[in-house]
Amino acid sequence: MEGKKASESFTVMNEIVLPNDTNTFGNLMGGRLMYWMDIAAAMAAIKHCNKACMTASVDNISFKNPIKLGNVVHIEAKISRAFNTSMEIHLQVWGEDNLHQYQYESNEAYFTFVALDADNKPITVPPVIPETDHEKKIFDGALRRRQLRLILAGKMKPDDASELKALFIN
Repeated sequence: MEGKKASESFTVMNEIVLPNDTNTFGNLMGGRLMYWMDIAAAMAAIKHCNKACMTASVDNISFKNPIKLGNVVHIEAKISRAFNTSMEIHLQVWGEDNLHQYQYESNEAYFTFVALDADNKPITVPPVIPETDHEKKIFDGALRRRQLRLILAGKMKPDDASELKALFIN
């Protein structure tokens, strides 16, 4: 199967934070942001494999800065690496205060999606071709992140995580 450039999956999604999206502090609710991130990640995954896709896992999401009522949420999603039937998507999120003309980092995360065939069975996806230094950096770390996800899900034994062990054992 022929590979596809990571840049071909690049997806940008913007939403404005409305009163129904906020908590009692006037900040965007984390669950609403995760919902929007899931949509952006799905669009990137579908662009990459041209198949229906389903969320398989979401890595740790740590919120660096809250996004306030009236601000714009800017989400960028791009495939970082593909495995057999799964794809890791890297997401970066910013808040934008249009009144004061500045953008600030909110969070970043990795989502994993699985491509599905017409019978909802996992199907092989094209490999990713990273081009930029940043794409290469996150591509290189994807196998370690995948092994950690599989260990935490009970689908891999820690002793089998060769990439992770290499970080700790000479």
